[in-house]
Amino acid sequence: MIIDDFKQRLEQYLTDQSNTPVSILALKPLAGGASRDSWMLDAQIGDTIHKLVLRKDYATQMNEKALTRRQEFDLMQRALDSGVKVARVRFICDDDSILGQPFFLMDFVDGISIGPKVMQLPELEQARHVLPEQMAEQLAKIHAMPVDDFDWLDRPTTGKTPAQYTVEQTYAILDATGAHVPAFEYALRWAERHAPTDPEVTFVHGDFRIGNLLVNTQGLAAVIDWEFGHMGSPIEEIGYLCMRDWRFGNDHLHAAGLCPRERFIQAYEKFSGRQVDRHAADWWEIVGN
Repeated sequence: MIIDDFKQRLEQYLTDQSNTPVSILALKPLAGGASRDSWMLDAQIGDTIHKLVLRKDYATQMNEKALTRRQEFDLMQRALDSGVKVARVRFICDDDSILGQPFFLMDFVDGISIGPKVMQLPELEQARHVLPEQMAEQLAKIHAMPVDDFDWLDRPTTGKTPAQYTVEQTYAILDATGAHVPAFEYALRWAERHAPTDPEVTFVHGDFRIGNLLVNTQGLAAVIDWEFGHMGSPIEEIGYLCMRDWRFGNDHLHAAGLCPRERFIQAYEKFSGRQVDRHAADWWEIVGN
């Protein structure tokens, strides 16, 4: 779809939804989205100019585990209602005929998400000092989100702990490839034997890390990219954000490339009221890798 057609279709959709004339004054694609197509736009709705972000599916599914646009929209609305720092969602469209794929629009939040920039820009130095506690606070709020009515969220099967279910799912993915790699098989056997036994299940963001947070000079501005939300172990998220991939070169700072892991865990314990099993955090980090 050429950009002029894209713009005209979007203007008509917003006009229909808002019952007032809409003009799109600026429209440009946003870089960095691996699983979703994102655009930033200035839309004049009546007499007011709104800076918005549009997220829509690509023509082909990038990851079968990813949520639909409506599911992501509903999760973000629930997160906002739960006090999580997240962009306010505005419009949701399931009709493929409008832009070719389902999409939603949300308020633009000013901030930087690209990992190396968050770690290196001089103007974000103070933000890097406060981010660990801010991230821990937001993660605690995410894990407290009430989502019992979202029965479409993936969750451990009955009788399985989150760790057991994760190993089971990883085996299934490996088997589906038809590949037999001894190193992978050995790693999964290790994970199976050492899996944490904690049965606690909460909502988890599924991709909480530097790169999926908007950061400004004050620190964490918004949590983004909710398409991998599911039910699982809250400790999964701590292990995940400690993975070396998400330290962006600051390998000596175990937690997100920002601070020692113990500092982050203690902050999370303070905000969540939950005691974190350090061995379980180790396990989730290893399995994440």
